[in-house]
Amino acid sequence: MGNRVKRPESVSFIENGLAQCLRKEISLRMDLKVILFVCCFVFLAGLIDSIAGGGGLISLPAYIASGIPVHVALGCNKFSSACGSTVSSLRFWKNKKVHIRTVVVSVICALAGSAAGAGTVLLVDDYLFRIILISTIPIVGIFVTLKKDFGIQNEVDKLNKRKVMILSALIGLGIGFYDGFLGPGTGTFLIFCYALLLHFDLVTASGNAKLVNLSSNIGALIMFLIHGQVYFVLAVPAAFFGIAGNYIGSGLALKNGSRVIKPVFLIALGLLIVNLIYSIVQRA
Repeated sequence: MGNRVKRPESVSFIENGLAQCLRKEISLRMDLKVILFVCCFVFLAGLIDSIAGGGGLISLPAYIASGIPVHVALGCNKFSSACGSTVSSLRFWKNKKVHIRTVVVSVICALAGSAAGAGTVLLVDDYLFRIILISTIPIVGIFVTLKKDFGIQNEVDKLNKRKVMILSALIGLGIGFYDGFLGPGTGTFLIFCYALLLHFDLVTASGNAKLVNLSSNIGALIMFLIHGQVYFVLAVPAAFFGIAGNYIGSGLALKNGSRVIKPVFLIALGLLIVNLIYSIVQRA
């Protein structure tokens, strides 16, 4: 009773950024060096994301570092991410490394979970959740490192179909909630859950994660486009670099399987834990 809805700190950044846009403080003559700087990091983000997720941990800070308002950086990041993810998703699809029933169920449930997560973040502090993740991620990394056969074989067909659908729904709800509540590393966690709980090989798990992530990216991108929060002068060239990174990365994943995905997965976990620690230190 009488609980007040907490005002997220990010709202002030969004309002400040919007005010800057309205005053036309974003120059249409962005330095070519800045654009190239962002493009290089978006390429690297696309390369990593197409293999093991976590690309946003690289691309979003690069956009923010370019000097554009945070909300515009988010819009640009969704634009380049959606373009790159479309290419990598098509490559996985073409090579039959997507389990469509799992993806459909996960997408539907992820949308519901994401909405619930976004609503929850307005009511509770995410600090404790970040601490829990920092404690959990090393355990995940150790598990993946020590379990040599993790994600090697695709054994989903050995599971009861009903169980597959239930687990697909739970993964969608759980990771969707995380995406709406906190967000970083969503694709990486999807891959881990698909391989651990549904016994997909890492390539198929990655393909599934790409399509689930793509659907959420497109949904968010539509909102950013409607509100005019995509700075195309920067987002379009960055998207081409992101597409190139995703194309190369998905090719490496499809060709080399777990030999490439597992080490890149561990790198993505490392990036995620650095991101979480940094966010906590900033709030201290």
